[in-house]
This record gives sequence, structure tokens and C-alpha cells, in this order.
Amino acid sequence: MAGHSKWSNIKRRKGAADDKRGKIFSKLGRELQVAVKTGGPDPNINAALRDAIDRAKSFNMPNDSINRSIERAAGIGNEEHFEEVYYEGYGPGGVAVMVRALTDNRHRTAGDVRHLFDRYGGNLGTDGCVAFQFEQKGLLIIERDEDTDDDRVFMDAVDAGAEDVVVHGSEAIEIITSPVSYHQVFDALKKNHYVFAEHGIEYVPISWISPDEESIQVNMTKLIDALEENDDVQDVYHNWEQNDE
Repeated sequence: MAGHSKWSNIKRRKGAADDKRGKIFSKLGRELQVAVKTGGPDPNINAALRDAIDRAKSFNMPNDSINRSIERAAGIGNEEHFEEVYYEGYGPGGVAVMVRALTDNRHRTAGDVRHLFDRYGGNLGTDGCVAFQFEQKGLLIIERDEDTDDDRVFMDAVDAGAEDVVVHGSEAIEIITSPVSYHQVFDALKKNHYVFAEHGIEYVPISWISPDEESIQVNMTKLIDALEENDDVQDVYHNWEQNDE
């Protein structure tokens, strides 16, 4: 089920305790700074920054913090520089894992990621070793409530150019687009007053695996949690089909 693990991860992040929110806001701040460095500080002409701002707001990041991150990145003399790096490998049970990081020190981050893979029964591989098992898709996730009209969401999404719409029980609706049509769909649905729990262009597995052994499931959960706790790691993509429990 496409995005099954994504929704599980979103629920966990949004339910994070207050002592973890600072770390989440720090990661969102990096996204904002990289977007500004790449395309400038005006969200009207910088789609990546517009996405980063919307994502930060979906996690209730204060406007003052958002503005400070943008101003800091746009400021003259700011020597802070983050680069985007991907790491690939296999988790326990042969689960394919891709890790997206924003780092100011590639050697430190690579060492940290390798250590976590080793610690929880995985193996960090070389570039391209698992990327072929994923494809890029635009994902827009709507958290459902009692007033959500699934048929209306489906029609609006398809009319806007979406490829597919997946309903995750009573909790969420996921709208899937091609990378090219992502911003078109996002802008159209936003004009129709849709609010997204999270959105962006993500790596989605072509197929999913479900290891039965409890020890594999426990170690895979620990690996994902440990990677997401790392300051440099922004996203963890994998093809493990988790159950919500």
C-alpha cells in the first residue's frame, strides 16, 4: 500500500513530545535555509521555499522561527552551508532503505549513518544499491475527520492532475502525483482550501516487503527511529510495510 509507512511516520512526528519538537523545528529550519540558498528568499518565485514554509507550518513551527531561518539564510556573511546527501543500504531482513540528509560535514554524517545501520543489523551500501527499488512521486497527505468527503477529494485531486488517491482507513487520504505535476496539483488543491498534514516529492518503493520475524521488526523500528533522531537526517525512505501497531 503506497505511503503506508509514510502516514505511520507522520503520526509519530506530529505526536512527538515537546522535548523533541525543538529537533523537528531544527530540521525544518535546515530545509528552509537550503531552499533559500538554492532559489532565493521570495516564496512567490521559489517553489521549494514555498513548500518548505507550508511544511513547517503543518508542524506548527512558529512564524517567527520560520522568518528567522529565511532571514538567516539570506543574510550577507552567513557562512553556514548545508548540502543534500543520500545514503543507501539494507536494514534487517533485507529492507531497502534510503536516507536523505542535509549536512555541513559529509564525513561525520556518513560515519553516523553507517554506525546505525551496523548497530541494528543492517548494512550501508554504495550509491545506487537500492535506489532502483524506488521511484519519485509527489505525495500530498490529508488527515481525515468526520467532515471529510472522500469522493470530493478524489474528484478534485483527479481534476487537478493527480495519478491516484489512496484512503488509509479513517485516518488519512494520500494523493499521488508525478514529480512534474506535483506543484500544479498542490496549488489547485490549496486554492480549494485543502490542508495537508504533509506534502512533498518523495521516494516511494516500487514494491513492499513484510518480514514476519519479530526481531527484524523490532530492529527495523529502532533503526528508523535512530536515523530520524540524527540531527542531519531529514527523511528515511524504506520498503517495509508496517502495520500501524
